[in-house]
This record gives sequence, structure tokens and C-alpha cells, in this order.
Amino acid sequence: MKSIRFVAMKPCCRIPIPRRNSSFFGLPLPKSKVPFARSSSNYHFNSIQKHNFQTFSRPISRFSSILKQNQKPFSAPSSSWGQARVFSTSYCDGRFTNRGLYVVAGVASNIRNLSTSVETRINDKNFERIYVQGGLNVKPLVVEKTQNNEGGNAKNGDDGGGTEKNDNFVGQKEAEPVRNANREEVKAVKTEGREESQIEKEAWNLLQNVVVTYCGSPVGTLAANDPNDKVPLNYDQVFVRDFVPSALAFLLKGDTEIVRNFLLHNLQLQSWEKTVDCYSPGQGLMPASFKVRTVPLDENKFEEVLDPDFGESAIGRVAPVDSGLWWIILLRAYGKLTGDYSLQERVDVQTGIKLIMNLCLSDGFDMFPTLLVTDGSCMIDRRMGIHGHPLEIQALFYSALRCSREMLALDDGSRNLVRAINNRLSALSFHIREYYWVDMKKINEIYRYKTEEYSTEAINKFNIYPEQIPFWLMDWIPEEGGYLMGNLQPAHMDFRFFTLGNIWSIVSSLGTPRQNEAILNLIEAKWDDIVGSMPLKICYPALEYEEWRIITGSDPKNTPWSYHNGGSWPTLLWQFTLACMKMGRIELAKKAVDLAEKRLSVERWPEYYDTRYGKFVGKQARLYQTWTIAGYLTSKLLLENPEMASLLFWEEDYELLEICVCALSKSGRRKCSRGAAKSQILV
Repeated sequence: MKSIRFVAMKPCCRIPIPRRNSSFFGLPLPKSKVPFARSSSNYHFNSIQKHNFQTFSRPISRFSSILKQNQKPFSAPSSSWGQARVFSTSYCDGRFTNRGLYVVAGVASNIRNLSTSVETRINDKNFERIYVQGGLNVKPLVVEKTQNNEGGNAKNGDDGGGTEKNDNFVGQKEAEPVRNANREEVKAVKTEGREESQIEKEAWNLLQNVVVTYCGSPVGTLAANDPNDKVPLNYDQVFVRDFVPSALAFLLKGDTEIVRNFLLHNLQLQSWEKTVDCYSPGQGLMPASFKVRTVPLDENKFEEVLDPDFGESAIGRVAPVDSGLWWIILLRAYGKLTGDYSLQERVDVQTGIKLIMNLCLSDGFDMFPTLLVTDGSCMIDRRMGIHGHPLEIQALFYSALRCSREMLALDDGSRNLVRAINNRLSALSFHIREYYWVDMKKINEIYRYKTEEYSTEAINKFNIYPEQIPFWLMDWIPEEGGYLMGNLQPAHMDFRFFTLGNIWSIVSSLGTPRQNEAILNLIEAKWDDIVGSMPLKICYPALEYEEWRIITGSDPKNTPWSYHNGGSWPTLLWQFTLACMKMGRIELAKKAVDLAEKRLSVERWPEYYDTRYGKFVGKQARLYQTWTIAGYLTSKLLLENPEMASLLFWEEDYELLEICVCALSKSGRRKCSRGAAKSQILV
């Protein structure tokens, strides 16, 4: 007979909080009478890397995991990490019910209520209360499994890396077995089917070999594990954006522990003081990456520490704007794919969401609802002329806003924030759909623009000169297709096609249904240019000649048709697959996956490919790149489980069309074309 007993233990880790007001991590969880144990899998980290021990000048999370000299610094994950209370949810027809809380901000004449900023409301008492409740003097609940039988100790899992079922618990409420049965049903959908191919088995082995453990628990995956790479630089770290496809692959396989640990440890790192040359960025910034280091304490003892990078070590010292956005997107995906919403309902997690949203929604000098960022603040992390309002950041920002809108608990401390999120969603979607869209009709309109218009009724609102239209674009764009341009600023349009921004606009419904369909039409029509021999180009076309010298600064890594300058990145495959499945174009996704499958394993899973059609492995590409491996696996799992894929994208939200910050048009100073945009969508 198996039973569960809760043991109150002192924390095995000492958690220093370098910032005075950042004591939210470790807040006591609300009590619950419903026990819950998550499934855990066996992870194997075969290669233990040697670490150079050194003194760090900035704070390092010193979770005291004391190790004897004959012990490995990485150990098997514990199944008792981070237990949390359970909230009921429902599952019906292959979908989890939407647990988002929506607040529709009515159009009013109060200017401040229509603001997309929450700066004046950050100091609300209910919001500040999050920081002062609880503290670190908390004894966490640890779930221990005991098995009273003649066989002795209970096993934590089978040798095949399977997960334990939740129906072994005693004393649960009647609703809990039903909930667990539903979750097992979902898991069965993910695991049943055809036998994995040799390439898939190889990919899974490679992915499991790069799992990083911290204090005995899996917390992420290395960026790459090339055995011939003598200078790994920062490829031996766990990157937030790189881990997303790995996380989805694990979740779709039913392995949840590593994703949960990753989310919570990054949340704890968020609370740190970040300083570059005596200046600290705003609260809420998530690290770009972190590394688990093993440092000596004395002769026979070691401890593991987390060493994060917030951009102070990155090339160009650029803050990772997309890290916090990806963290929110992954947090929602965790709840959707597991049915466990207790993680996003924790007080510390709710606070983390609010910090990121407050950072993104703070007031500034900008006149547009898009996020203003510097060059290199996202996947394209080198100088490529994307400073300003790049599409990739806007698409991720829109997704993070929609995720936050779903996950934030509605109370007095979040009501103003949710209202600001609603208003920003409405303004951002209109701005991108109206001004970023490019098709044959729009190009002809720009071609006939009048300039220097000084009026609230100006057609050429950004004073774009027709001469900016590149010659390649006029002959390249198909009649039935279109796309969202890469960037938009006063007197500047970046007409390059950026794949990630356009694909994620489809996934998040940032574009209209008609625009989303047109984007896939363009990719299909220009398959050789955007997909070629290896999916998919990160952008098209490449910067060449004098344009390359001026915009990239003669970057030797971003030469034409290489790396970020027109290189082909297999990791984009899973996002393309998800976009195609949403739009009912599965044949396009399968075509791209089949194309990649022929080469990736043979060529040792490169980071990126070079040349105009992606024929060569990149000249500086790391081999056995984790997000290349994970992107392929996630694509295969999504295609096999369309009902799970449907949980990861968003449909058009017509409710947002009713929330328009242009209610000020009642004054007669300006007009809004929202009505026209809505009528186009509904056609």
C-alpha cells in the first residue's frame, strides 16, 4: 500500500536577496487539503564539465547543496521539488477550459483610464502588499512517497524515463481522481501512435544529455553540446529563448518537472539587482541566460551556484527584452499542456508577471503602442539594423500581453494593470495591422505617397518617402500574398521579411485572419527564397555590399546570407509548424519537416545554415545545437497531436476590437479607422 506523508523541512538552500524590496520569492503558499505530486522523469547528464572556480563580483544565487568530493556536481532530479497546491480545472474535447480573467475596459472620456501605462498605479497598496507578506522563514512542504510492502523501498520511476501516475494517492477529494484521469488521458494522446524513427530517438538522447541539474533537480538545457568545441563561450549556459522549444518537447512528452523548475528559478533570478557601469535597469527584467557553477567551500565540500547574465556579459551589453516575454508565454503553455494552473496562481509567480508587464507598460516619450528597443535585444542579438520597433519584439509582446490577460488573478491590486493590458492590446493590434502590413496594394499606395503632410488627417502619417521602396520588393512580392514589415519608425520602413515576427503574428493572432493567410501564401509562393534547402530564413533578403557595411558595421559573422543576415535557422521549424496547423495548412509544415529531416542528423544538428538557399552548414555554426534538436522534436510532436497544438496558439479576439483607446476622437481632433479594420476582418 502506498501513502503520502508531508514532512516539514528546513530549506536546504540559503537564498540571499541583494535588493531590499525583493523578498517575494519563497512566499508561503496558501494552504490546501489536496495533496499533489508531479510526475518526474529520469534525466541523464552524461558529460560533467569541469568548471574554473573563481570569485564573482556580482551577486550569485548560492543554493547550498553541499557535495562530498566523491560526489558528482550534477545528480538525479528529485521528484519532491517545488510542490504546490492544486486548483481544479476541466478538460473537454481535447482542450483545457480557458481560465483567463478578462476585463473589458469600457470606452470613457477619462484620459487616464484609457492610458496603456500603469506607472501611476504601481504604488497601489494592494500591489505593494505582495512584497512584504511572508518572507523567507518558510518551511516548504516536501512530498515523500512511502510504500508499505514486502518489496522494500518504492521506485521513483522506471528505467525508461516514464512518469508516475497520480492515482496512487490516498485521501484525495472525489474531484481529484477525475482530474488526474483526465491528465492521464491527455498524456496517452501524446504517447500513443507510431514508433519513433531512429532520427527521433537520436534527437531525444541528445536532448536528455544536455539537461542541466541544480541541487539535484533539472532546471534547463545547455544551448549546445558540441564535443569538438574547445571554446564554448556562452553556449554552455541555459538560455531562456533557447529553452522554449526544449520545454515544449518535454511537456508534450509528459515531462513537466524540468519546465516547472526552470520557470521558478528564473523567477527567483528576476528579483536580483542588475547593474552595468553603476546603472540598473528596471524591475522585472529576466536574465538572458544562467549557468550552474560548482565552487569549492573547503577541502571536501562544494556548492552549486546560479550565475545569471542579464546582458552585462553579452555582446554589446544589450538587455534581453524577449526573455521576460518568452517566460510568460512558456508559463501559459505549462498550464495549458499539463492542466496544472497552480503554478501560475502562486503569489510569487503573479508578482513576476506584474513586474514584467509594468516594465513593458511604463510611460515614455514614444508616441506608438509598440515597444521601443535597441539593436540586438532579441533572437537577432547582433547589430542588424532592427533598433526601434522590430516586428519580432512586437509579436512576442502581444503574445505576452494576451497570456498575462489570461493568467492574472483579478483583484484590487491587478484591476488597473489588466485594464492597461486591454487598452495596449487593442492599440498594438490596430497599429501593427494598419501600418506594418505590406502587399501589392499597400506598396502601390506608398509609391504614390505625398510627403511633408502637416495635419491630423495626413495619409502618410510617418512621412515615408516613396524612394524607400527597394527595387527587389516590387518584383518579389506575389499578387496573392503579403507580410508584416520588419520595422516602422518616422521616415523609415524596413521592408525586409523577418520570419519569426511574421510566424508569431499568425500564432498570436496579431495579424487579421486574412493577413495570416496571406503570410503563408507568400511563404508558399516564395518557398525557394524563405525555405530553400533548409527551413527557414531568419530574414529575407540579406544585407549586401555598402548596405551591409553601414548597417552591420562590417560584422564578420553577419556576412551576406549567413547567421542573422539571411541565414537559415532550423529552430524556426516548430513555430512555422504551429502557425501552419493553426491556419489549416498542415501540408506546408510537413513539407518543411521532411526537408529538414533529411539533413539535420547527417550534418550533426547545426545551429544555422549559410548561402542564399541554405545549402551549407554555417561557417561558425555550433554543432549539436539544442534548440535545433528540440525544434525538430517539437514539430514532430505537434503534427502528431493537433489537439495539443491547439492549446498553444490564440484565435482572433473580437472583444479587443471593441476596446479602442481612440475614444478621444470625440473631441474631433482625430479619426480612427478601427471600424474599417473590423469590417475587413469580419469579411
